[in-house]
Amino acid sequence: MSDTIRWGIIGPGNIAHRFAEGIGAVPHAALTAIASRTPDRLKAFAEKWNVPQRYGSYEELVADPEVDAVYVSTPHPFHAPCSILALEAGKPVLCEKPFTVNASEARKVIETARRKGVFVMEAMWTRFFPIMARLREIVASGAVGELLMVQADFGFRAGINPEGRLFNPALAGGGLLDVGVYPISLASMLLGKPDRVAGLANMGQTGVDEAAVIALGYPGGGLASLTTGVRVTTPHTAVISASEGSISIPSPWWVPERMTVRRGRASEEYCEPKMASGFEYEIAEACRCIREGLIESPVLPHEETIAVMETMDQLRALWGVRYPMEDAQ
Repeated sequence: MSDTIRWGIIGPGNIAHRFAEGIGAVPHAALTAIASRTPDRLKAFAEKWNVPQRYGSYEELVADPEVDAVYVSTPHPFHAPCSILALEAGKPVLCEKPFTVNASEARKVIETARRKGVFVMEAMWTRFFPIMARLREIVASGAVGELLMVQADFGFRAGINPEGRLFNPALAGGGLLDVGVYPISLASMLLGKPDRVAGLANMGQTGVDEAAVIALGYPGGGLASLTTGVRVTTPHTAVISASEGSISIPSPWWVPERMTVRRGRASEEYCEPKMASGFEYEIAEACRCIREGLIESPVLPHEETIAVMETMDQLRALWGVRYPMEDAQ
């Protein structure tokens, strides 16, 4: 591998544009290739970002010896097969969230990475911002005491399109997998894996969850109160309450550039603006791990990605949400 890690993208959707912007802010990283089965989208993306290699199939991209790593940004149901395709070809993978449709798929991807000895990581970009690293340091130091409760939300009101990815069961639509994964992942980062899972959801006409409230309980006594949806706009804030203080992240907390730490009457403000799109931090972490020969990141290890998927599996079971592709698994 050269000093510069050369990335290929599978799927030129909207989020891939943010990845392309972010990679420009990462030293010794470059966007080399793009693959899409839709010629017009392939051409438009490649021209916008000046991508030299363009492929009409995913197989061609992962076979390219000048592609060192692959970013998967397809719709949810294609995350697992595309990640496995790249891993089997020996290519490290950064796979967009949600990592897969369910925990069973997540295990298959991670088992492939471990068998091949190749890096794979969920692209939960929020986790890698400098503010989140600072938050983890403050919590670990005991400065705010014992964590008691995490409150967070991520919801927006989209127009109903039964064929679109947000509402189509065949594309694993619904609020939980699309944006609910954000607050669940935040709670996981701070409190670990829940041992109690509860929630209520409003189901839409297409059979997917359109809005939900989620309550999670943890072995240490902590609680998480989370809300999400694709038919309701929420405040997009996060508050971590602890025995000796609190930490709040203003809207939009999932693009964290500021936070306030309160201890009694004292408060301290932190501000670290992103350099580009914000995707630069997860890209930098993936590049670091790849260079060091790691197969997972300590910031977001494999077992935690599986645990988050298991939590969402439990919630969908409570709500009676099952996607068509799961019947064939």
